[in-house]
This record gives sequence, C-alpha cells and structure tokens, in this order.
Amino acid sequence: AAVGAFSLREVLDAFRGCVTERREVLLEPYLSGWWGLIRFLQSLGAVFGFISKDAVAKVQIMERHRRGEQGQHYESLQSMVEFELSRGPGELRGRPDSGCRTVLRLHRALLWLQLFLEGLRTGHRESRTSTICTDSYNASLAKHHPWVVRKAATLAFCALPSRDAFLEVMNVGPPEQAVDMLGEAIPYIQSVYGITQELFAQHSLLDLP
Repeated sequence: AAVGAFSLREVLDAFRGCVTERREVLLEPYLSGWWGLIRFLQSLGAVFGFISKDAVAKVQIMERHRRGEQGQHYESLQSMVEFELSRGPGELRGRPDSGCRTVLRLHRALLWLQLFLEGLRTGHRESRTSTICTDSYNASLAKHHPWVVRKAATLAFCALPSRDAFLEVMNVGPPEQAVDMLGEAIPYIQSVYGITQELFAQHSLLDLP
C-alpha cells in the first residue's frame, strides 16, 4: 500500500475520518493516514529510511491484528485497549507485537511528524528545515531512541531539502495551498494524537516496553 506519490489530501481525509462522535479513534482510517505519512517519509529519500521502515513494520502488525481472528476487537483504539487489557498485564508486557505496544510506537512518531508539519506550516521561506526537523525530533521521538540513533537522525536531518521543496512534495499545488491544507490537516492529526495520549495515560500504557 505504500507505493505511489504522497498526497497531503489523502492524509487529511484519513485523519478527518478517524474520530467518531464518541471520540473513538477508528483503526482503519488511522492506518490509512499512516500509509500516507509513510509515503511522505519515503518521498524525502533515504534520510528518513530508518523511521519509515519502522513505521511500515508497525502498520503491518496492526493490519494483521485488524484482519485476524480477533479483528472485531481492533475496530477502534478504545476497543483494542479494552480487549488487550482484559487478557491481563503480563500478556500485554510479554508480547512485543501487542496492539497497544505497536500503536504506542506509532503514536510517538506521530507527535514528531505533527510538530514537524506544524513547523513547516508556520515557518517562512528561509526557515531551515533541518532545524525545524531537529527541534521537532528532540521534543518527541528523541527521548525514546538510543544515542546512536539520535546521532544518526540529527546528522541525516542536515541533508533535508528546502521548505519550498517540502511544500511541493505535498502534491497540492503552490506552497500557499500546501500551507493552507497543512492548516486544515494538522488539527485532525492533533486531535487523534490527543485522544490516544489520554487513553494510554488513563490505562498507564505510555511506557510499555
């Protein structure tokens, strides 16, 4: 599913469709939003390879849960948490491919992407994307990565293209249009992030190993 050009509209539509009236986060649109973000990472070249590979692996684990025998429990993040917790804490901590642990990894990466996209949106033409990206990374994913990964990441960010090149990658027309659509998309991503954060905090799942 991860081949093809990145389209910001696709990400916007997916995250817009993620949250129900009851503030449940639906997994199908969540995962399709992630495929869009993965295409975004892949369009930036090898720099983000280590993050996009990991995201692909995590999204595929979630798709297997979704399609598996227990698929009905993986309709929303809320039903997934309830189902996996009902199996007991040992089961959750002992399973590297549990939905909760897998989503937590995606959730942490989502914060970084959200901060990065917001930085691109509010920046100006001369803004250095490497700085925006490094600041976003340090405020999110960095604390979950070992030193050697952090070092490689911040080095890789130095090779990032200009802000205008990023806005072109969005595939929605001129930079101003990309900035407008980011303004539309980011609140939906923030909303999904916020609800997930709250749900995981409530059940003490934010530090699952």
